[in-house]
Amino acid sequence: MASKDMFLTEEQREMLNIASQNADNLSSSPKNFSLPRSLSYSAKSSNQFSLSEHHAKAPGCGKPGVGVRHVRRSHSGKYIRVKKDGAGGKGTWGKLLDTGSEAHVDRNDPNYDSGEEPYQLVGSTISDPLDDYKKAVISIIDEYFNTGVVEVAASDLSELGSTEYHPYFIKKLVSMAMDRHDKEKEMASVLLSALYANVITPSQISQGFILLLEAADDLSVDIPDAVTVLALFIARAVVDDILPPAFIKKIQRTLPEFSKGFQAVQIAEKSYLSAPHHAELVERKWGGSTYLTVEETKKKIAELLREFVESGETFESCRCIRELGVPFFHHEVVKRALVLALENQSAEPLIIKLLKEASEEGLISTSQMAKGFSRLEESLDDLSLDIPCARCLFQSLVPRAISDGWLDPSILKMAGEDGELMHQDDGKVKRYKEEAVTIIREYFLSDDIPELIRSLEELGNPELNPVFLKKLIMLAMDRKNREKEMASVLLSALHIEIFTTEDIVNGFVMLLESSEDTALDILDALDELALFLARAIIDDVLAPLNLDEIASKLPPNCSGMKTVRMARSLVFSRHAGERILRCWGGGTGWAVEDAKDKISKLLEEYESSGVVGEACRCIRDLRMPFFNHEVVKKVLVMAMEKKNDHVIDLLQECFVQGLITINQMTKGFARVDDCLDDLALDIPNAKEKFGCYVELGKSRGWLPPSFHGSGAVEPPVVS
Repeated sequence: MASKDMFLTEEQREMLNIASQNADNLSSSPKNFSLPRSLSYSAKSSNQFSLSEHHAKAPGCGKPGVGVRHVRRSHSGKYIRVKKDGAGGKGTWGKLLDTGSEAHVDRNDPNYDSGEEPYQLVGSTISDPLDDYKKAVISIIDEYFNTGVVEVAASDLSELGSTEYHPYFIKKLVSMAMDRHDKEKEMASVLLSALYANVITPSQISQGFILLLEAADDLSVDIPDAVTVLALFIARAVVDDILPPAFIKKIQRTLPEFSKGFQAVQIAEKSYLSAPHHAELVERKWGGSTYLTVEETKKKIAELLREFVESGETFESCRCIRELGVPFFHHEVVKRALVLALENQSAEPLIIKLLKEASEEGLISTSQMAKGFSRLEESLDDLSLDIPCARCLFQSLVPRAISDGWLDPSILKMAGEDGELMHQDDGKVKRYKEEAVTIIREYFLSDDIPELIRSLEELGNPELNPVFLKKLIMLAMDRKNREKEMASVLLSALHIEIFTTEDIVNGFVMLLESSEDTALDILDALDELALFLARAIIDDVLAPLNLDEIASKLPPNCSGMKTVRMARSLVFSRHAGERILRCWGGGTGWAVEDAKDKISKLLEEYESSGVVGEACRCIRDLRMPFFNHEVVKKVLVMAMEKKNDHVIDLLQECFVQGLITINQMTKGFARVDDCLDDLALDIPNAKEKFGCYVELGKSRGWLPPSFHGSGAVEPPVVS
């Protein structure tokens, strides 16, 4: 004790002695004990102690009567406020015998304060089931991405239970795949298809994608292309039939218009699901689940059908069709199965059994079944060369399939009147097709339109003109832009010479009805057909109203309807004439101002020479039929300015030759009518003269009777 006292000051020794005496008094008489100098002692252990000053005047305090709590005198003689447990303040060394661990609170201490107890939760910690579920599925997804075993992932998810949380599994699976390579994205889509309806319900699939779309803004912070990738996941889910197509429209009404989720849905609908061959393109976007080309898929289908005919095992064949993973290509299964039945009549009962069971199981959809039958019906001409009775067998098979309930009766309407026309004389139609192909190929080499027209007239069969048009455009679509431009130019010439508008309408209907099959060989067939259709309108081969007529002859919701809508949007877009005329590098390449200058010069030459034929040739050489209304306008203005009504003869000749159509005539007259007030400033009788020209146009058939112009009604004398 002496060794310790030598380090203490006299004041500290006094305080220590008092504390010791009070401790003895406290143990002998705790109830009557009071600290004389307001000091308390708290025994913590056999070798620990602490001193604290009570609510009283501190010894040596300069201000008597003022109570100071937690004050300690420093070596400088100043009193410093310290912490409640004596740990010291600024300029101190900390708590006496401080070990760095939290001090133990003695509840038997007279100065015990319950507020000093560390905060503790009462009872055991309650875990959140959703948090536990999320942690568990992360390990399942990681393991699946490492192994690729779908069955294990499905089993683990089933054993996990908590089925009400499955939408969060979908969100976690897709969000984890979005931040990885294409391999994991493809694996995620494959797993979703495998879990659909077996482990996860369709409504939970939809809820999971809703959660993803709602979180798209947060996902895009860490994944720059989150919107595009999420759009592709949605499109893939629709193609795989795990999300209904109606999901797109439904979710668009609930999402904020400027959110990332709304953008993802729009991209999925417009960029992926509306594209030609969207199913196959979406399936192959990340490498595809089957990694098969179209030709490889066809070989697989042929092999499984041959094995089925040998074994007769319907269940195994259905399993093989399902494992191909190409539901959008099941029409090929139907077509090849029917061809096999026509080739081998003994296998016909087995084939019918397979198709019927595949239809009843929902493996082959109604649309795919009908499409397979339609494709076979279109190729019966070629099949009849090897199977003479192919048509009779097919015609007997269709009613049986309809009566058994696995073929939609609308298949009978899909052939339509054109189908009946094609079947009236198979040999005649086949010879016509062969001759037409030869004539078209010669035209592509020679670019000789008059020779082609002579050959077509010698061939005869004007009732098959729609077939010629179909062959012309199909051969052109499979070639370069030069041939496409030549086909459009030829179509315009044929319309003037030998083709009626009805022939052209029926030819485009036939093209659009078979557009889905054409697209199997020509990937951009639908876009090309829309351009051909729009070009026909710009060239005045067809009128805009003919688009409605064509649409009315097509089956509803077919790809041909989309092509018609696309053509309509092209035609009514800004500067449609110039853009469409040059879509394949055609046209003259003249700017509008250059074309106007050319028209003015040829009209001046015509006015001075009076040679109508040469003027018509110059107008045709311009190759801007969509701009012929400018010719009409300038002829009318020239006739009024030069007071030369004989100039109007040019319009009569152009109309007779079919060079300027009623549409272009009407548009030209309307443009003059719009600027009559300005013309009247220089030509006082402009309105009267224009009225005479209007009546002349109506009497000669240039203008429709409904056209209304200004001025008098006396037509001018025109030789």
